[in-house]
Order: sequence, then C-alpha cells, then structure tokens
Amino acid sequence: MTAIRDSLARYVAVRRALGAKFYEPALALGHFVDLLEHEGAEFITTDLALRWATTPVLVERATWGRRLSQVRGFAKWMNAIDSRNEIPPAGLLSARRRRNPPHIYTEQEITLLMTHAARLRSRTGLRALAYTTLIGLLAATGLRPGEALSLDRCDVDLVNGILSVRESKFGKSRFVPVEESTREALERYAQSRDQLCPLRVSEAFLVGERGIRLNASAVRNMFVRMSRAVGLRPATKDGRAGYGPRLQDFRHSFATGRLVAWYRAGLDVSRELPKLAAYLGHVNVGLTYWYIEAVPELLELAAGYLSRNCPGEWP
Repeated sequence: MTAIRDSLARYVAVRRALGAKFYEPALALGHFVDLLEHEGAEFITTDLALRWATTPVLVERATWGRRLSQVRGFAKWMNAIDSRNEIPPAGLLSARRRRNPPHIYTEQEITLLMTHAARLRSRTGLRALAYTTLIGLLAATGLRPGEALSLDRCDVDLVNGILSVRESKFGKSRFVPVEESTREALERYAQSRDQLCPLRVSEAFLVGERGIRLNASAVRNMFVRMSRAVGLRPATKDGRAGYGPRLQDFRHSFATGRLVAWYRAGLDVSRELPKLAAYLGHVNVGLTYWYIEAVPELLELAAGYLSRNCPGEWP
C-alpha cells in the first residue's frame, strides 16, 4: 500500500467515525488515488485533480464539481500532513446542481421497463426478479432509489403492508404504507426470491444474482441500458446511451400523479400537500411544492383551481 493510499484509508475512517456513511466518496477517492499511482505522483496536484474530476463524459458539469469537491476535502487532509499536497481552489468547477424538469413516466413506459426487466438474462433468475420488483416498487411508492435498495427484510412488513425507511436523507426515518396490490407483489417477490436463493447470505430485501444487496452504481448502469433498449434513452454518435429518464424520476412521477389526481378531484391541495411531504420524507413542504412549478400540467391545474376557488386572489 502506498503512503497516499494509506492516508486515504485513515481519512475515510475518520469521516465515518464522525458519523458519515461516506460510501460513494470513499469509492471515488479510491479511483483518484489509482490515477495518482498510475502517474507516479507522490502528492496531490490541482492539475491531476481537475483531470480526474472531468474524466466522465456525458455528465452534468455539477458532477465534475462534486468529484472535485470530494478531492478537495481529501486534499485539505493531506495538506495538513504535508503542505506539498495542493488544495484545488474553490470555484474551479461549480458543484451547484440545477434541478432539471423531471421525466414523468407514463403507464406504458413503466410497463415497457418492467417487461424488459423480466427478460433480463439471469443465471439464477434473481436479476430479472429483482429489477422488475424494484421498478414496480419505485413507481408505486415514490421511494428514493437508495431507500428501496437499503431495505432489509425486517423493514418490509408483508402482513400489514408497511415499509420502514431508516435514516434516509437528512437522517430522517419514516413508515411508508403501501397499497394492497403492492403488498401482494412484494410478497410474491419474497417467496420467489427465497425459492431461487434458499441460502440467506444477506439481510437485504432486494438481492441480485449472488443473493447479496443490489449495488446502487450497478443498478443505475443497468437502468441506463434498459432505458435505451425500450427507446427512452437515445444513443449518441459514439454508441453510448445519451441523456434520459432516471430512477429518481419514478419518485417525481409518483408525486405529480398524486397532485394531478387531487386537483382533478377538486381537493384543496394546500391541505393535502403536508401529507404527501411526510410520505415522501421531505424536510419541508416547500420541496413538495416544487413539483407544481416543474410540471406544466400541474401549473395549469393549479391555475384552474385558483381561478375557481380564489377568484379575488387570481388575476
């Protein structure tokens, strides 16, 4: 182990001791150290940090900024040990993410994805089963993808139809009740999973080919390929999959679907929004209001509702 890799191991250990999960940054910084070792660099330099941060193509600039920010944190640690390690200046790459309008999946698109997932090549049958269930679960509940992948068996109450989401974003936990049809689908998945993989090697609810928890990065890559296969993500000139819908957009689709239904039913959405915010695990209702601005149909429905019910307050 090189000195800089040893320092990375200590840095990661300290961050986790302070309460951070630090899984993705640790993995990313490991790849950065790979570059340093390949270049024979004994110290972090701004040039190498920039080169590594901007290596991925077909990503938002904010992704480059986030990668450089991860290096900057490690570089500060290394600089305190040896001042020859350079700290990349702040502002070289903006890590601020502009929130793009969500893709709202149609029922037909969800069906296409689930049908394709059911046909995925699988030695044991677990891959097709898990991806079909994951897509259905995200569409039916609006869970964050990471929340769904983090579910353990004990978190899924197959009798009462309640999911326990533990220490998710912002450290919040919550109970998520599901429809009866979703409960039945999860029960069928659990029975099939246990038949295909009778030897329990993981407490994860959703497992892949080897019976272990699905890896978030692998799931995202597989979903890109699935989206391209069903025509939701175009191919670029170099043959790679271009931009398109994301797993996170199932959450957006769930939220906007509820809002559209409430507006069409003539409900007072301002009274209903706090319920949706709590169900989704938003820290405040303002985050849920964003969907009204982001989806044109919701803006139109909101305008119609205001004109009918608040004529004196709507021009």
